[in-house]
Amino acid sequence: MEIGVKSLCTPDASVNRTENGWQLVIPGGDQGTYRVAQLYDYGTMSRGCFPQSPPRTLSLRARVSSTSLPGTWGFGLWNDPFGLSLGFGGTAGRLPILPNSAWFFHASKPNWLAISDKVPANGFFAGTIQSPRIPSLILAPTLLFLPFLLFKPISRLLRRFTSRIVHQESTAISADETQWHKYSLTWLRESIEFKIDGESIMQTHISPLSPLGLVIWIDNQYAAWTPEGRLGYGTLANPTAWLEIDSYVII
Repeated sequence: MEIGVKSLCTPDASVNRTENGWQLVIPGGDQGTYRVAQLYDYGTMSRGCFPQSPPRTLSLRARVSSTSLPGTWGFGLWNDPFGLSLGFGGTAGRLPILPNSAWFFHASKPNWLAISDKVPANGFFAGTIQSPRIPSLILAPTLLFLPFLLFKPISRLLRRFTSRIVHQESTAISADETQWHKYSLTWLRESIEFKIDGESIMQTHISPLSPLGLVIWIDNQYAAWTPEGRLGYGTLANPTAWLEIDSYVII
């Protein structure tokens, strides 16, 4: 079945209905301005009420305007961990929590999104993240210590500690993103499998904790936390770009 979704767009970006899906478009522009077109199914509801729990299968066909788009784009399931609008479309009013997600994700350089040194940090990949449920009210005070992460030795230590509690697995994808492909993920409580055009590309027991929400997006943002402890966050200059979704179902 196709479930109800809401759209979120910055000025001049758009989400347009097509015959069997949507086209998400962001305008071209210089760095320094955030541009995003997004579909999601959780609105302003609390994370405990997000609509997606296992067993669940998400499948759709997709293509994008270029294989080298600056920023990020993708589709899948997540817990919207970046509250207070702290990156990747985080919803204002929600406090940040540790991430849980399963998705197909494209991240251009200088993005560095891997906590584990054994998985892709950017490029096009299928990935999953499993984190413990630490309440937001416990995590929120740690935001006061963010300035200390500018000191690389401290940042490296925290990154190493985070990699012990945030479990991550992903695999690089070599498919041409500008051509139509069928993507699917099957999420079970103790495992998850990703497929492209019916062929399995990754199976793992690192399964995100529920509940999660559906998200489909394209933007010009980057975030980085490198093994050397360097932090980076901002927006990139980008051409006009689009992501098309077709034949989308979630069951």
